[in-house]
Amino acid sequence: MTAAEAPTPDTAPHLSAAARGDAPRVGVLGDGQLARMMAPAAVELGVELRLLAGRAEASAARVIPRTTLGDYRSVEDVTAFAADVDVVTFDHEHVPAEVLDALTAQGTPLHPGPEALLYAQDKLAMRRAVEQLGLPNPHWAAVHTVAELRDFGDDTGWPVVLKTPRGGYDGKGVRIIDSSASASAAQDWFDRAAEQGTGLLAEEKIPFTRELSAQVARSAVGEIRAYPVVESTQTDGVCDIVVAPAPRSHPTHMEDAASIARLIAEKLGVTGMLAVELFEITDGERAGVYVNELAMRPHNSGHWSMDGAVTGQFEQHLRAVLGLPLGSTAPIGGPGGRTVMKNLFGASASDLHAGVPEAARHAPEAKIHLYGKEPRPGRKVGHVNVVLAPEPGEVAVAAAELDRAQSRALHAAALITGTTTDD
Repeated sequence: MTAAEAPTPDTAPHLSAAARGDAPRVGVLGDGQLARMMAPAAVELGVELRLLAGRAEASAARVIPRTTLGDYRSVEDVTAFAADVDVVTFDHEHVPAEVLDALTAQGTPLHPGPEALLYAQDKLAMRRAVEQLGLPNPHWAAVHTVAELRDFGDDTGWPVVLKTPRGGYDGKGVRIIDSSASASAAQDWFDRAAEQGTGLLAEEKIPFTRELSAQVARSAVGEIRAYPVVESTQTDGVCDIVVAPAPRSHPTHMEDAASIARLIAEKLGVTGMLAVELFEITDGERAGVYVNELAMRPHNSGHWSMDGAVTGQFEQHLRAVLGLPLGSTAPIGGPGGRTVMKNLFGASASDLHAGVPEAARHAPEAKIHLYGKEPRPGRKVGHVNVVLAPEPGEVAVAAAELDRAQSRALHAAALITGTTTDD
């Protein structure tokens, strides 16, 4: 199937708010920070946000008044929750197929729909779809045994990236297999996959220069708007720092990345925010961008937009799933502006708020976002954004100024999480 032949599902919106004469009701499955950060945007848009949360103390449940306690894996809990909302959307991609099917049978509009969400839930399905659309994949294969993994590595070269098709995120569900001799260490994964009736995903380890993320929003009536492509830096497989728009940009690569995201949104029928994580190779015969993973929801690489774009990704997601006109994605600092986003990870500080005054004093230009989560080591507990505009007479933010802003964002984050006491 070529890109031209790939079907585009019908995603026309179905809203009952107009018939009721009151505010649209958006139900969210998942109670983490992504649902939490939809709340301010919902207030500004006059949208009634409703949440299905596993715990009253969950990040999103702390700030969304209309919260129902229940299990997103339970057909009974989810269908009861969704009976009185206009549309259901997601904080994560892990809602089981039987729950999605029950919502569809009930007539509840889902954005993104199950047909699209599959490609964010299942990495093997995603690789097949990207290949069918004629888009650039790393070399990959579905493997079911250690012998098949060895054959793949011998053909494509070692090391090999081995992934579980479902359930992995933030570096979880990923192993680097260095050589044929070490492939047997993955036998436990193959045993679990066999019990589930699936294989594993083997990918070549792309010799990338850096990682990029291309985000687009596609509304329930088919309107699409793209955000600037951003550069992301990972630490231990987890997004750590984002610079938006990506500096030192290769024009063709940025255009290709945005086009890839737009095509995936259109051809897979995505509604809401879509993030396409990409590898960029800048030199040699393989120079270009390659699809890494997909996320059909607001994404960590888009948190910069909350302060650095005219329309932040959380507002845009709500607009999209409700079929409202999409907002401008232009950077606040203009075409030459930049935003640095730094994630906050739980570390030594047990009280993040104690570090906020010093961080605010050190970097008054930093916008601080805390998620109301217990700061366990390595856990995402917030982020800071620093927005930059070019100096008068300059076309773009100077590299030295961007470096200083990144240093200030890093220092502010460290003060909040208790990883430094320096002034």
